[in-house]
Amino acid sequence: CHCSKNKKAITLWTTTPLYKTMLRFKSTVLSVLLLSLGYKSDAFVQQNGARAHHYQSSSTWLSVVNDVTEKKDHVPYEIARGDGSTGGGGLPMPSSSQDGDGLVRPKVGAEMPQGRPSWFRVPAPSQAHDSRYQEVKDSLSKLDLHTVCEEAQCPNIGECWSGGTGTIMLLGDTCTRGCMFCAVNTASTPPPPDPFEPFKTAEAVTSWGVDYIVMTSVDRDDIPDGGAQHFATTVQLLKEKKPELLVECLVSDFQGNFASVETLATSGLDVYAHNVETVERLQKFVRDSRAGYQQSLSTLEHAKKVKPDLYTKTSIMLGLGETDEEVTQTMKDLRAIDVDVVTFGQYLRPTENHLSVVEYVKPEKFDYFRKVGEEMGFKYVASGPMVRSSYKAGEFYLEHMIKSERQAVEATK
Repeated sequence: CHCSKNKKAITLWTTTPLYKTMLRFKSTVLSVLLLSLGYKSDAFVQQNGARAHHYQSSSTWLSVVNDVTEKKDHVPYEIARGDGSTGGGGLPMPSSSQDGDGLVRPKVGAEMPQGRPSWFRVPAPSQAHDSRYQEVKDSLSKLDLHTVCEEAQCPNIGECWSGGTGTIMLLGDTCTRGCMFCAVNTASTPPPPDPFEPFKTAEAVTSWGVDYIVMTSVDRDDIPDGGAQHFATTVQLLKEKKPELLVECLVSDFQGNFASVETLATSGLDVYAHNVETVERLQKFVRDSRAGYQQSLSTLEHAKKVKPDLYTKTSIMLGLGETDEEVTQTMKDLRAIDVDVVTFGQYLRPTENHLSVVEYVKPEKFDYFRKVGEEMGFKYVASGPMVRSSYKAGEFYLEHMIKSERQAVEATK
């Protein structure tokens, strides 16, 4: 290639966001990239002032000088890409809505906040062949099991799998509903469930050596009982293999079918979980039309009614346009039906085809809701930007809370 063409190509490349991003890292990263393109580094100068990069091809010296000449003029990457404090904001409620002025809602394609806050940091999964992460991954792959960790693109997969556990997703990997926040595949007629899945799940979970496991599933409105008996069978097999294992099932609303709720609630599980997802006003903008706030509350209430000593749990996403008053009212509604555990986490858009984030809620606000929830009488409130409904740190706390409370009851007999 001619020298003039090389210079033009490199000059254009240095104006791209990728190049500017790479300047955050050590000079060797940029050197390796250009070497892979056929250039040979002769010198790499990176000082407080101008940055000059000299590269040599077979017969040509190239010089690329960054336009940043003074350290004081350099804008840090975190500021250049945004810290999540500007942009977003959602859209006003529809004019036909009965809600008051000033309230907002999320929408697909709406403006996103610029960048992300600094508190979004998670450990990367270990790629070592003998790591716990790889062990969990291999056992799931071997038995052809699905996890919500992968299907829903959970940011905590590295932490949970490295701790030797994952959240197994029963009834396949395709959902019959299309909630606008969820990355799981959807179809009106998914493949039938694997009848051997309960046995495979019991084998995988007992091999992990964990004392607490969460199982969830896609919505299966195409199955008469919504998959309740499939869940119940899996719970019973797990308890048979390891009676001391604590089992949490994060399930759908079963279309409000109380018989299905009862089938699962009396199966021997320890925690019955179903997510209301968001405040009542935003339900129709966030969830599938077949879901509903009151329907979700009714299933949680019925589970506790048929088995009073069962722990009930739900989760709420923040950052979708809800107000503090609406979140507080949701907690009051949950306590009114004796829900024991509530978790709060930041909504993160999985793809551009999903709802845009309205705002990144600050950690201080999560702490505030945790305190409010504890004062209301919830047995446990997990609240933080990276908290998810099935989360290893929360499972650890729940495990010890449940065991301690049961031991206390036994001691009084």
